[in-house]
Amino acid sequence: MIPQITLNDGLAIPAIGLGTYNLRGATGVQAMTSAIDMGYRLLDSAFNYENEGAVGEAIRRSSVPRDQLFVTSKLPGRHHAYDKALYTIQESLYRTKLDYYDIYLIHWPNPKQDIYVEAWQALIDAKKWGLIRSIGVCNFLPEHLERLTKETGVTPSINQIELHPYFSQKEQVAYDKENGIITESWSPLGRASNVLQNETIQQIASSHGKTISQVILRWHIQLGALPIPKSSSPQRQLENLQVFDFELTQEQMQRISSLTRPDGRIANQDPAEYEEF
Repeated sequence: MIPQITLNDGLAIPAIGLGTYNLRGATGVQAMTSAIDMGYRLLDSAFNYENEGAVGEAIRRSSVPRDQLFVTSKLPGRHHAYDKALYTIQESLYRTKLDYYDIYLIHWPNPKQDIYVEAWQALIDAKKWGLIRSIGVCNFLPEHLERLTKETGVTPSINQIELHPYFSQKEQVAYDKENGIITESWSPLGRASNVLQNETIQQIASSHGKTISQVILRWHIQLGALPIPKSSSPQRQLENLQVFDFELTQEQMQRISSLTRPDGRIANQDPAEYEEF
């Protein structure tokens, strides 16, 4: 059984989900269908992942009713203008052949372009029209989040950020929590890093009879974050769900958090400067 987290708009969603980056075509559909069979109910996609069609197909092939699934997609930076944002949301739904998204996020703030508030207003309106159940953002810093709330009166329900043991983002996680925003973790297992061979985490994993991946995901959950690990392997998919039957001590949590690095970002994508298109 996967616990649920209630967002600031009242929507209750699973406390762990499946990342779908690079899961495309027939093999992607197979991987996502497998995940749903394993018990995943939250699927995380994006317009720029070019796999929204595969997400929709996996949902249609699964034996789980649509209303028991939570589907996320994201608005790309090149479509932040209000009209473009609305067209993109509609196009995303046409690709999946779904009537609505449970969650829709602005993928990056793109501060140089500086029209993310306009994009946010489009998401607000799309939610009013029933195209989206809950709206949020990705990679937004406190100054971006404050501006959204100040200028529109609507605070995001989710802020999906890069979060893993080598980049723990303590201040951002604390800010989100203080403002009623759920932190969602992309690349929670530190994609392209050697975190899965870390000796400190291995020692902790051995003490619990768990894998390094399971300990890292449990660390996210105890931080109050919602991890979305990606895997196409049924065995790994199931393993990643088996993280609710043990608990890390405070000392173990601190040991993992202490692994963070100033240069811990996977691809040096600083939201204060990075522009996604």
